Amino acid sequence: MSVGNHTSEGHGMWRAAAARYSLLPLRVFLGVTFVYAGLDKLTDPAYLAASGTGSFTGALAAVGNTAAVPALVELAQQAPRDFALAVAAGEVAVGVGTLVGLLTRIAALGGALISLTLWLTVTWQIQPYYLGNDLAYLMAWLPLILAGAPLLSLDAAIAARRRRRRDEHRVPGYGGYGNGRRGGYVGGYREEYAASADGAGRRDPYGRG
Repeated sequence: MSVGNHTSEGHGMWRAAAARYSLLPLRVFLGVTFVYAGLDKLTDPAYLAASGTGSFTGALAAVGNTAAVPALVELAQQAPRDFALAVAAGEVAVGVGTLVGLLTRIAALGGALISLTLWLTVTWQIQPYYLGNDLAYLMAWLPLILAGAPLLSLDAAIAARRRRRRDEHRVPGYGGYGNGRRGGYVGGYREEYAASADGAGRRDPYGRG
């Protein structure tokens, strides 16, 4: 093989690997960011305060007249502390699920819903729109909703384990043609007769010939 072919093959392998792992940086970034955002809120006394700068209640009051969906703000104002805790805990859960790759599509959907809600309320008034970050986060979640986490994730490990167990049950002698011992015996019987051209000259183990 020529040097040129070696180089081309190497580039092809690199491109294939890059394509397989292309979503991993996005997954790590979103996971770390949402865990950090949630923990930062939960550990900040001002966030859960009844009023004041940095409080969830104060943020609701500030965006009440500029939100795209004022009904969301009004709903949150009915129980601001509960909604504040829900947002922070949701961010942590979404971030952890995304990082470890557990129920990744569901975690990504949760992250997208959080980003969508914040965009329609807190950052809707930011102009031009590209200066706000919640819309960008919403778009960033979409690839993970579609693709999940097929590599380096608990989802992938669970799927691989299920495939191995399913393949074991398909092997003759392990219930491939039925369940339990009877299925394994029938599988062995079929293999024995398949080894000959037409099964002639062999004694039927069931005493039929």
